Amino acid sequence: MRLPREIWVMVGAALLVALGYGVVSPVLPRFAISFDVSVTAANVVVSVFAFFRLVFAPTAGRLIGALGERPMYISGMLVVAASSFASAFAHSYWQLLIYRGVGGIGSVTFTVAATSLIIKNAPRGAQGRASAAYGGGFLLGGIAGPAIGSLLAPLGMRAPFIIYVVTLVLAALLVAILTPRQQLSDTGKGDVAQRERADLSTTLALPLYRRLLFASFANGWTNLGVRVSLVPLLAAALAGAPEWLPGAALTVYAAGNAISLLMAGRIADRRGRAAAISFGLVVSGLFSVMLGWLPWQAMLVCCVFAGLGAGFIQPGMQGQMADILDGREGGRVIAAFQMAGDVGQIAGPVVAGWLVDISGYGLAFAFAGSLLLLASGPWLRMNFSSRGA
Repeated sequence: MRLPREIWVMVGAALLVALGYGVVSPVLPRFAISFDVSVTAANVVVSVFAFFRLVFAPTAGRLIGALGERPMYISGMLVVAASSFASAFAHSYWQLLIYRGVGGIGSVTFTVAATSLIIKNAPRGAQGRASAAYGGGFLLGGIAGPAIGSLLAPLGMRAPFIIYVVTLVLAALLVAILTPRQQLSDTGKGDVAQRERADLSTTLALPLYRRLLFASFANGWTNLGVRVSLVPLLAAALAGAPEWLPGAALTVYAAGNAISLLMAGRIADRRGRAAAISFGLVVSGLFSVMLGWLPWQAMLVCCVFAGLGAGFIQPGMQGQMADILDGREGGRVIAAFQMAGDVGQIAGPVVAGWLVDISGYGLAFAFAGSLLLLASGPWLRMNFSSRGA
């Protein structure tokens, strides 16, 4: 089954967004410190983006339900572009903090809209493949972005923000030009008015959706939060570790992720969502538990397999979300799912850092990996039940 053109347009837009973000992300903390603030204050600039994503997610879901995915996707992109442009000309720490916060509002808007568009446009039986393709676009951009950013280092710390503006505007134009406009209904509100809407309170009553929320929370905590914040620190702290290990640890994790994305979508579509989700949670969880207890050579191998497992989780979860919505408009339902992951991504590094301070890296990674294993339990039971049936 071929994926429609709209999906590939979204993949191309994801590549452009991740490419620009990959150029900016290594520069952002150093740019904040250039305003003579502490490292903690610099990290707040990074966290405020995620905080505003979390706070604005319910509103984004309601706006998408009222106005439609496509216009809100484009609007969210342009808000982040405006935020990045303003950040390039920030003259104080507080200006930079405010501009980045506004960027978080645009980010959650286009992220929820993009997820809804992928679910809406993917053919039945191919939602997992569509999600994997979209994730692959982000992954490729995330790998290439920092490499391009290092080549542009002589241009200074403000230039990457302008480059991010360009990639965001190009992504918005790509979607605006190559995806069809919504057909207006008699009410003038677009085709959203013609689609049944999934009620959030009703959906929350479904055990399957609650399992999905917990899996999203655990994945955000471990694979999006703790991995980014602690793996480079662990790699630098290991006895006898080479200087290149922190960067290599993140690179091989991404390589494992890329390998799994090639097959995760097909497995989620053909063998079931529970099969993909449970496999990803178990593999990523087990190797995350081991990360903090091993010498650097074995730690590098663990990063590969942790990334391999993580690549199965998102396509399976988005495929399951598509099954739950069953063609209905689900802006608020998707926003709640996104919020669960954002809460984990924000809280995970904080708790993990505290665990490192009191007991070392082993306990921090063991706790993070155990969350994934705990989340895998219901999906394993579903998987084995479906096979037994």
